[in-house]
Amino acid sequence: MKNASPCLTLLNLEARYGSHIVLKQITGSFQTGSLTAIVGPNGGGKSTLLKTLMKFVPLSHGSFLNTAVKTAYLPQRSQIDLEFPLTVEEVVSFGLWKEVGSVRAFKKNQREQICAALEAVGMLDHKKSHLQTLSGGQLQRVLFARLILQNSDLILLDEPFTGIDSKTTHDLMLIVKKWHAEHRTIIAVLHDLELVKRHFSETLLLSTKTIGWGPTKTVLTPESLHKIHVCSHSFTFA
Repeated sequence: MKNASPCLTLLNLEARYGSHIVLKQITGSFQTGSLTAIVGPNGGGKSTLLKTLMKFVPLSHGSFLNTAVKTAYLPQRSQIDLEFPLTVEEVVSFGLWKEVGSVRAFKKNQREQICAALEAVGMLDHKKSHLQTLSGGQLQRVLFARLILQNSDLILLDEPFTGIDSKTTHDLMLIVKKWHAEHRTIIAVLHDLELVKRHFSETLLLSTKTIGWGPTKTVLTPESLHKIHVCSHSFTFA
């Protein structure tokens, strides 16, 4: 990764909720093909950083440069609206919306892609099921199938393994590793430090400002984690 070019470069990036500074002077780069975990306390700006990169939250200062051709974003499951009467197959098919547009007329090869994505996450037998009938782990598998169809070179994941069983975490982590092997750039907000240490080579330790950013083994030190504990007390935003 030392010779890779940056996929995302942040320069003095700042964001606010009203008068409250959530991100402060974040500067650094995510290298193309890197696998990075974002960790830190609740309210430390982790999810806000991803939303800023997706332009869902405006910058109050600074800038960023995204050189990726296509970017995919997985929000937290709590932000997914399950009230629409959609089937698993329909939700996954949204991964092809840039190809099919609003007409939604799928060609044979596109239907095959949808089935292949569902099979990859172990949900092909549930393609006619409605979202409301799924468990949390099944829903996350469906959302990963949609990401597969988006075929993006930059993938942003907000708490992809929170609240799901260990088998689903293992299966979805295999997909993340496959993306990494394909030289896609992956950035994931995570809480499980042991999972980060096992699978993520890079870590951004964030508590409004950057506490550490680099190889996981040099960032997740007792000293750095103590700084996060000390810095986290005054935060109320996720």
